[in-house]
Amino acid sequence: MALTRDFRETVQARVRSDQEFRRGLLSDAIEALLAGEGDLGREILRDFINATLGFPELARKTGIHVKTLHQMFGPKGNPTAANLFNIIACLQEHEGVRLQVVA
Repeated sequence: MALTRDFRETVQARVRSDQEFRRGLLSDAIEALLAGEGDLGREILRDFINATLGFPELARKTGIHVKTLHQMFGPKGNPTAANLFNIIACLQEHEGVRLQVVA
């Protein structure tokens, strides 16, 4: 049986329509990064960015070229900590949340 919608499209549609899910996805991305699962964290962040403000707007807000952002979140991406924290701060501001690390 063929799926009627691509999984990524389904997730992005839910991100756009469900604030709690959207914020949970952002939190999951950060948790994955902190757990050393960089590939997963970047992939979740890429989906989050695509479904919310988009890469062009993120580039404008962070001062990081859009092509560089796409490379950072690609399969072989390796963003610097400074860039990653800048992006996370921007995404938190856009979403209106402030994530905290709790030990």
